[in-house]
Amino acid sequence: MVELTTDDETVETIKKWWKENGTAVIAGLVIGLVAVFGWRAWANHQDQVGQRASLAFEQTLMAARGGQYDSAAKQAEAVIDAHAKTPYAALAELTLAKARVEQDDLAGAAEALRAAVERAPNPGLAKLAAFRLASVLIAHEAFDEALAVIERHDDEGALSADFAGLRGDIALAKGEIADARAAYAAAIAGGAGLSRLIELKLQDLPAATDSPS
Repeated sequence: MVELTTDDETVETIKKWWKENGTAVIAGLVIGLVAVFGWRAWANHQDQVGQRASLAFEQTLMAARGGQYDSAAKQAEAVIDAHAKTPYAALAELTLAKARVEQDDLAGAAEALRAAVERAPNPGLAKLAAFRLASVLIAHEAFDEALAVIERHDDEGALSADFAGLRGDIALAKGEIADARAAYAAAIAGGAGLSRLIELKLQDLPAATDSPS
């Protein structure tokens, strides 16, 4: 049987409950309001930081696209210093690496790309940075390090065919013609981004009969 109470009893019950629990309720409401408004303030701050980082990176990108590599490098370094905790820092590292390559500073480009791999906010960007890093290391004739980067980041998914092309370059540089041929063929079959260039490299390889036995 459901127990019914009078209005007076209900009021007395509420008064008693409020006396015992009112302080906790108010504290909970205050904490809740602080949390809500604190979150909004933090979110607004993050939006402002993101907007400033985005604008700074756009300026960096424009300088690089315009061939102003000294300016692009300086602006990229500024983005990295000021916005290290945003995704734009990794993108700025990629732009800085491009500027360093254009300035014939392969060691500096490799350093920027290593940082980009570490800063990358997602695996896709990390893999792109790793691909560019391996390319720079090959140009710098650091073949073993380049191969180690490829092995660490090639998961047979995106860019796998492109990584195969780099494996071909490394094999060719080491005089391993058969391995270079196999790697280039795999890159072409997989649809590497520079398939036409890889085809030319494959065509320029010595015939199989000319390779050392």
